[in-house]
Order: sequence, then structure tokens, then C-alpha cells
Amino acid sequence: MKVSLFGLGYVGCVTAACLAKCGHDVLGVDVNADKVGMINAGKSPIIEEGLAEIILESQIGGRFRATTDPVEAVLNSEVSLVCVGTPSNGNGSLDLKAVKAVARQIGEALREKNYHCVVFRSTVLPGTVRNVLIPILTEASEKTAHRDFDVCFNPEFLREGSAIHDFHHPPFTAIGCATSRGGDTVACLYDDVVAPVEKTSFEVAEMLKYACNGFHALKVTFANEIGSLCKGMGIDSHHVMELFAQDQKLNISKAYLKPGFAFGGSCLPKDLRALLYKSKELDLDSPLLRSVLESNQLHIQRLIDRILSTKKKKVGILGLSFKPGTDDLRDSPTVMLAESLLGKGCRIKIYDSEVSLAKIFGANKAYIDNEISHISTLMCARIDEVLQESDVIVVAKQQDEIEEALKPWFGKKLIFDLVRVISGRCGQPENYDGICW
Repeated sequence: MKVSLFGLGYVGCVTAACLAKCGHDVLGVDVNADKVGMINAGKSPIIEEGLAEIILESQIGGRFRATTDPVEAVLNSEVSLVCVGTPSNGNGSLDLKAVKAVARQIGEALREKNYHCVVFRSTVLPGTVRNVLIPILTEASEKTAHRDFDVCFNPEFLREGSAIHDFHHPPFTAIGCATSRGGDTVACLYDDVVAPVEKTSFEVAEMLKYACNGFHALKVTFANEIGSLCKGMGIDSHHVMELFAQDQKLNISKAYLKPGFAFGGSCLPKDLRALLYKSKELDLDSPLLRSVLESNQLHIQRLIDRILSTKKKKVGILGLSFKPGTDDLRDSPTVMLAESLLGKGCRIKIYDSEVSLAKIFGANKAYIDNEISHISTLMCARIDEVLQESDVIVVAKQQDEIEEALKPWFGKKLIFDLVRVISGRCGQPENYDGICW
């Protein structure tokens, strides 16, 4: 495939060289004539192990050259990849001047083409491709997007120092696209890369890059805060984290990474509080760990605010314990929700088939007796009683029984779904709200 690639910075150079190594004919484009000259001389304008050899080999083989002329690049390629930088402004917003300028250059060149595929790889916030870049391409080309040309978003996940390996061995290739034609065109670029291709919307692909980088930053900070606590207690932090990383069921896995409601139970809140107490004892500040409890409470408050904004007072809650398969009510976020709504004058009815107050004993019973003894007055023996007598339904547990009972009420009752009980259905009914989807 003939590819033009705009922006011969770090990501652009690595992407261009790797595509050329895969057998594509690549024409790099950059405003910097020195970079263009180095590429055409078979030299790498950036430092990355193994890159200079690939560029030299590809340039000698006629698969990689560069130009400062964007029109030449578009007219002599089938696909244009945009890899220009999107640096931060002083207030944290993105500087989109370069990517907008390239979009306009490509759009103007498209006036002379029957079909082309434009692929953005520059990191941009969700909505940028659809609301900013496609309109620029459409205006400049005087053509219609996804009829006369396709637009895709293909985020890159290249780490400095291991970028070539990352290119050829990704966990997946994500392609945000609006047509199968566009998505298939981009997928062809990676025929030599053994990894699943995930085609999705522009916005999912755009947000994916931020989710990944945010999580990477979170992991570094988490390890450092745990390390500081370990050092303060004379514990080998590297050994702790080596063992931590061996758990691929919960720690290094997709466990807990599904947007839903707040965490609770007898372990997570208690143990976070204990770590924070120890941190204070050691005169350490652990802002990340501290913010976890704060963020969890804010998540509960978001739901409380949404329910109260409906001005409806009859609220039914399906599920009370902190997760399915248990009757443990200790630090259950659903109990906190019910308590807050009661305090605001709501009339609450609760159904949970796994919570039988008469059978609860031990620490859980002590918690109920001491903290929420009035809870028994809110419990209903039948789910239909809750559904019939409530104006607002909160779904707090993933259970087949709950999903079946809800079916007749979709679109009729205002439903706040905390567990995505209708995941997999075609579309969503009216009056349905997922708190974080």
C-alpha cells in the first residue's frame, strides 16, 4: 500500500519506518527540511535503537523517502497518516494548531483525488476527529466525508526505547472508523502485525489512549506511594510489588476495571483507612491513596444528586449487600445511598434476595444492629412490590432475577442502572441512566 505520513517526529518516524519494513511504500512529510534531508540520506532524525538500520534499509530499497510537499504526498498515496504533535497549552488544553493545519493541507489536496483514507494518530481528546478535524477536511476538500474519502482514528501505543518492538507486538490494533471501507483500509496496514484488530467509534478510540496513559501514570504513582510506606516501615518494597504483580486474577487483570458503582465491603474501605492512618504515623503524605476514598464517596454522591434532581420521592433499590453472592452489608455503598436518600425525605423500598436479616450473624449483624438497625423496615419480601410502588428504580446487583423482573418496566419507570444489567441489548430504553456509561 502507498502511504503518506505527516509528521516525522518520534511517533511518525517509528511508524513510517516500521510500515516500510512491512513492505508498504511510505512517503514522509514534514515542514522541517533537515529531517526530510536526513530521511532521504538514509539517516534517522531521532534516537531509537534499531531505527537507523530500518530507515537505511528502507530508503535503499525505495520503500521510504520524504518530502516537504503535502500535495505531492497525498496525490502519490492511498492512505495519509497524521502523526504531528498535540502539545499542552499552559492551561492543560491541547494545542491543535499542527493537526488542524495538516488536516487542511490534506483536504485541499483531496480536491484532486477520487478517493483517499485519512488516518489520525495524533493524540486528541474525544470528539476532536468528528467535531474538529472532519469539518476541516470537508470544507477544504469541498467533498463529503465517508463518501468521497474516509476518516479514521488509529491511536498509537509506542514507548520510547521499545517503540519498534511495540509496533510489531501490540496487544491489539484499535481503529476508530465510520465505515467498514475505512476500517478495512487501515487494518490492511497491519497485515504483518499479529494482533487482534478492534474497530470501534472515533470517540472510543480517542478515549482509549487517555485511559491507557492515565492508568500507566496511576500505576507509577501507586507503586511509589506503596514504596514510600514500605520504606518507612523497613519493608522491601520491590519484593512486595513483585509478589503483587504475580496475581493475574485480580491485580494485573481486567478485574475491577468495569465502570459501575462505588466499592464497599468489609475489606477495601477498612484497609485503605488503615494505610492512611499508618501514613500519617510515618509523617508521609499519600495523596493518591487518600483520594481513592474521596473519589469513591463522590461517586456515591453523583448518584444521590441525580436521583434527587428527579424530584421523585419513591425510590426502590434492588440489591443491598456490597456485591452479588454475599449478604454482607458492612460499608456497602448501597446502604450509604439508602441512608442519604432517607435523610433527604425519600421513601425507600429495598429488595435483596441474598439478604435475610434474620439469618445474619457475627460482625455483619453487629454492624446492622449498631449502625442501620432501621434497615428492616425498608426491606420487601417481593421484588414486584418494590417495582410497583416506586417511581425511581436503582439497580445495584447483577442478577438474572432482577433483569427478568425489570423487563416489563423498561421505558415506564425511571431506572438508574449501576451494574449494566441490560448490557448486550440493542439500544437503551427511555428513562434509563447508567451512572458512568
